[in-house]
Amino acid sequence: MGYRIAMVSDFFFPQPGGIESHIFQLSQRLIDLGHKVIVITHAYKDRVGVRYLTNGLTAYYVPLHTVYRETTFPSFFYFFPIFRNIIIREQIEIVHGHGSLSFLCHDAILHGRTMGLKTCFTDHSLFGFADAGSIITNKLLKFTMSDIDHVICVSHTCRENTVLRAVLNPQKVSVIPNALVPENFKPDPSKASEDYLTIVVISRLYYNKGIDLLIAVIPRICAEFHKVRFVIAGDGPKAIDLEQMREKYMLQDRVEMLGSVRHDQVRDVMVRGHIYLHPSLTEAFGTVLVEAASCGLYVISTKVGGVPEVLPSHMTRFARPEEDDLVRTLSNAISDYLNNKIKTVKFHDEVKKMYSWIDVAERTEKVYESICAEPNLRLINRLKLYYGCGQWAGKLFCILITLDYLVMMLLHWIWPASDIDLAVDRPPVSLSMQDEIETPELKRSSSTGSSSDKFC
Repeated sequence: MGYRIAMVSDFFFPQPGGIESHIFQLSQRLIDLGHKVIVITHAYKDRVGVRYLTNGLTAYYVPLHTVYRETTFPSFFYFFPIFRNIIIREQIEIVHGHGSLSFLCHDAILHGRTMGLKTCFTDHSLFGFADAGSIITNKLLKFTMSDIDHVICVSHTCRENTVLRAVLNPQKVSVIPNALVPENFKPDPSKASEDYLTIVVISRLYYNKGIDLLIAVIPRICAEFHKVRFVIAGDGPKAIDLEQMREKYMLQDRVEMLGSVRHDQVRDVMVRGHIYLHPSLTEAFGTVLVEAASCGLYVISTKVGGVPEVLPSHMTRFARPEEDDLVRTLSNAISDYLNNKIKTVKFHDEVKKMYSWIDVAERTEKVYESICAEPNLRLINRLKLYYGCGQWAGKLFCILITLDYLVMMLLHWIWPASDIDLAVDRPPVSLSMQDEIETPELKRSSSTGSSSDKFC
């Protein structure tokens, strides 16, 4: 039997997204390599309790309140009793958190270190250094990462950003990119219209995803090319602005808005297009770009973050994150596509060779091996690390760590580990390839838990 790992994040299925897909696919491949993996996340509406997903993956949906974009409010000690119960129940050795904005992840890493577990963190995002939100996030990251065993970033740009934000030793930070299941993103030219050149956009409709930029670009492209239309999938606060733009320029027949789509529907949307447009203002990696290229779409993206590292030059073109340059780049790509200067037939086979979840899982496994070979720090040494986080913050962090130890000792006295029933390990199910690559949305029948499940 391999390692026993708990993936912890606020972001998991049934919510669609890159982090959610990353956690699920990485967990599946680690199970294939012989490890025990569980997922700890917060409840999504009526999805509360224990759920059993594909290939022996167990998901704990903890009843916690969310405050913004499906992130929980920092609970610190409130979450500790449930977390300790799950960890002891499943005999977890490694806590692997995901997402800088996931407070559940930060809480789990803090409590995991207090319990003497190995901890790992994967950063999927880029943040600045000047605005109030980034300053608070960076200070929280510095707190959590002060005693982390190892950090994984999804691109080299993300690694540089995380090292600076959390003041980390670069030797403790590795780069392991995202991947995709190529069988889920096969091209189908018959689905694309022959009468129009279709530009696909799949994104959460938020400011940081460049939706304001998209709103400015669409009318200009539609005015220049009468045989171009847009298909936009996603939901968010900027949806109303897109609707207003469509009404203002009377583009109802040329701009189709699909709303939120599940991850298993992404491929069906992509194969309808010829070009994929990605106007994001910040991006650590951009898994959707790999998915689009695998579906045979030519990619136009803003040159931000780790995006230039994702695809080779013949699959994509970059523009500065500004209206005029994005319009110019997109116009040139449309003209080349209409004149048959862009060939996408071999994109799927090329992407299939570049990105593999098995490779990601094997590289992550090596990280686990390295951190498990290192001894744990004593409490006094941990406090020294936290004390160096700032004149006032350092003292506050030391108080929190000390309180966390006291809470753990209290929990050991009130509810001894010997009184907690151990969970029976569910062996991986022997599945066909199609079953192995299905997401929880497709495998609802394998989810045997219900909203009445309890943590026991």
